[in-house]
Amino acid sequence: MKILLVEDDKTIASGLEYSLQADGYETVLCHNASLAKSVINERLADINLCLFDLSLPDGSGYELCQLVKQRGDKPVIFLTALDDEVNVVMGLDMGADDYITKPFRIRELISRIKSVLRRYDKQIQTKTRTSIEIENVQINTLEGKVYKNGEEILLTALEYRLLLIFANHVGQVLTRNQLLERIWDVAGEFVNDNTLTVYIKRLREKLEDDHRHPTIIKTVRGMGYKVGD
Repeated sequence: MKILLVEDDKTIASGLEYSLQADGYETVLCHNASLAKSVINERLADINLCLFDLSLPDGSGYELCQLVKQRGDKPVIFLTALDDEVNVVMGLDMGADDYITKPFRIRELISRIKSVLRRYDKQIQTKTRTSIEIENVQINTLEGKVYKNGEEILLTALEYRLLLIFANHVGQVLTRNQLLERIWDVAGEFVNDNTLTVYIKRLREKLEDDHRHPTIIKTVRGMGYKVGD
C-alpha cells in the first residue's frame, strides 16, 4: 500500500513517514502543494490513499483533494487543526473520506487509514454485486428491486437512486451537498435541498421499522447521513 503524504511541517512529516513505514506502508512525501500536484498528475495510479494537511505554504489540502477526485477514485484523509464543523463539512463536500484533527495519536491515524481502505474495498465489491444487503433490506441491482424481510418495497426511481448512493458508500458520512450532487448527476434533473429532505423521509418510512428512530439511514448531527458502520 502506497500513501501520498503532504505535510509542510517537516518534523511532523518525518514522524508520520517513519510510523507509516513501520506499519508496512510505502510513502511518497511532499512538503508543499506544488510537488504534490506533480505526483497526483503523474503517479496517482500507484497511490492507494492520500493524507493531506489542510494548510500548506502554497495552497491547501482542499485543492489537492479536488484534483485527486477529478483524476481518480482514491481515498483522501485530511490532517487538520481546524476541527469546527464548517471546515470539516467543506472537506467532506469536496470528496474527502475522513479527517483527523491535530494533535492526534499515530495509532488512531493508522486505524482511520485501515478503516477507509476497508470501506473502499467494500464499495468496489458493492458496485460489482448483483445483490446488496443492509440489515433486513435487500437490493437486487439486476432487477432494480428492493425487498424488506423478503417482501418487495416499491420505490420511485429517485428513491431507488438515493438508496443506491447510500449502498455504495456504506460506513461513510455523506453530506447533503454530496447527496444532491450525486442525485442530480444520476437523475439528470434538479433536486433541491427541500426535495432531498422529502426523499430521505420517504425512504425511512418505507425501509425503517420505526422511521422516527432510524437505524438504517442515520443522521450524523451537523454533518449529514450515514448507512452502516
